Amino acid sequence: MRWTCPIRTGAENRPEALALTFAGQRWTYRELDAEVGRWMAALEGRGVKAGDRVALLATNDARVAHLFFALGRMGAVLAPLNARLTRAELRPLVEDVAPRLTLALGNLTERLPGAEPLESFADGVATTSSGSVPLEPTSPRVILFTSGTTGRPKGAVLTEGNFRASARGSEANLGAHPAPYWLGTLPLFHVGGLAMLTRTAYDGGCLVLRERFEAEDTNRALDEEGVTHASFVATTLERVLEERKDRPVPPTFRLALIGGGPVPAPLLARARAAGILALQTYGLTEACSQVTTERPDEADGRTAGRALPGVEVRIVGLEGESLAAGREGDIEVRGPTVMFGYLNRPEATREAVRNGWLRTKDVGVLDASGRLTVLSRRTDLIVRGGENIYPAELEAVLASHPAVREAAVVGVPDARWGEVPVAFVATRKGAVLPEDLGAWCRESLAGFKVPARFLEIESLPRNAMGKVERTVLRERAQKT
Repeated sequence: MRWTCPIRTGAENRPEALALTFAGQRWTYRELDAEVGRWMAALEGRGVKAGDRVALLATNDARVAHLFFALGRMGAVLAPLNARLTRAELRPLVEDVAPRLTLALGNLTERLPGAEPLESFADGVATTSSGSVPLEPTSPRVILFTSGTTGRPKGAVLTEGNFRASARGSEANLGAHPAPYWLGTLPLFHVGGLAMLTRTAYDGGCLVLRERFEAEDTNRALDEEGVTHASFVATTLERVLEERKDRPVPPTFRLALIGGGPVPAPLLARARAAGILALQTYGLTEACSQVTTERPDEADGRTAGRALPGVEVRIVGLEGESLAAGREGDIEVRGPTVMFGYLNRPEATREAVRNGWLRTKDVGVLDASGRLTVLSRRTDLIVRGGENIYPAELEAVLASHPAVREAAVVGVPDARWGEVPVAFVATRKGAVLPEDLGAWCRESLAGFKVPARFLEIESLPRNAMGKVERTVLRERAQKT
């Protein structure tokens, strides 16, 4: 099976439909197709060929989309790097990529020696390239580095087949939409951002791209720009609701995907009251974003939903045996969204993918309907005196306290119990750290699960995708 660029397909089938907006600029599919061709000509002029890699350091910008699709048509590979990393952190990643070309937004070039400014790369190129290398399911498209919380970051190689399968599975799960307008606030150096970019292109929709998330701007997009879909984490969803004072969203808005971990039930109810159908989802870089997502007609906020159509999820025990519904174990994923492998890391690839099953190192449980509840990262599991404690369970109870804005629980060494949970709590504006948190937890949790300490924090440290940086919290807890 071979495919052509989805922007080219859109230009042929829906030339005047809007494909991309950014910073007041708009591109129809016809215009975006021409712009991608111009970027192809610029890349060809620099000697970039099929199979070459291009490293990129950038925040969200329309030129990132132009570059991504241009490289795809050439059969070349994009390696977008996390714009939050330091020069020292970026160096080994660039060494792994061994790029033919290195680009960066002007204000980031100093972190990437030898990088050329992305803003001016295609300036002065008046010609366009109309060629296009046929794309196959195994054609590499991007190299995305994992967060590296358990060691040196690994570059997951995702293919054209991965992105198309993810887009098709998401569409089948959410329901077809004639032309989705997806608000793009997630970074394009992360799988979630790239999944939105490719999903809208394959669906013939429009990516309403933003440089970053801002609550006021997000609400303006919902109210005035016809946005139909968005992706949030719990904290950004709450900020959107607070900024709009829970005012209902317009009927044009259809739904929001919520990633980054479980969402407090009160927040989901608050979103529903404002007309936001918030669907919990579970995914990871190595599976090209979504693995499971709630279905709109059965969403209750209690699970992360079923596997996307075409994707399989199972729970296995310590010996790799499949476990029945209701039993806790390691989450494994199989299907066309699973990565090609890790760049230059054959042993790590063999360890991560066995017999086609991706070993996520996350702990979860499936119910009788096949809906997944994610309990913890295996590395986040807290074992207190032989009893397993899952941070997500404690965090949900803490987040339901009226004075608590957000909370995270980590395990720290303990001489008696081996490990005990410690909770970091950020309170709502004007509130002080409640003295009754221990009693509040005991109403819903067994005694061994109640945190040994409650530490106040202004806000939880998060990475670019809004996930809590638990390593930072563990270090802080051991020093406090």
